[in-house]
Amino acid sequence: MEEFKGDKRTKAYREWKAKFEAKQSEESKGLGDTVEKITEATGIKKAVKFIAGEDCGCDARKEKLNKLFRYKQPECLTEEEYNYLDEVFKVGDTTIPSAQQMKMNKIYNRVFHQNKKTTSCGRCFMSTYNELKTLMNEYK
Repeated sequence: MEEFKGDKRTKAYREWKAKFEAKQSEESKGLGDTVEKITEATGIKKAVKFIAGEDCGCDARKEKLNKLFRYKQPECLTEEEYNYLDEVFKVGDTTIPSAQQMKMNKIYNRVFHQNKKTTSCGRCFMSTYNELKTLMNEYK
């Protein structure tokens, strides 16, 4: 029997991940990317390169600014996380048991680089729930 060597991820996850990665590559990662976009749009970058030459230090400055002033960008969901959240949001139940809250909190903390604690306050948890739901829907 021949072993399957293709992509074993679900089609829905592959499509979601492709959209996520495409949007992430377009967005500014930090202040350096934003400054570069402004200088390109205004023609400043072209003038600096004309005067100072191709190696004007812009790329190094951009990377340093990106490192110092990084924008909050979420990590990509794993397929397991995607499938789990997809099932949770399909049900649409706003009453989330504590075990489910803990799992969603763990996903949230990894994806958004946070350290939120699990809470028994339903209203407090709704921000976590809504941010994960927005992340899922944004790339569908």
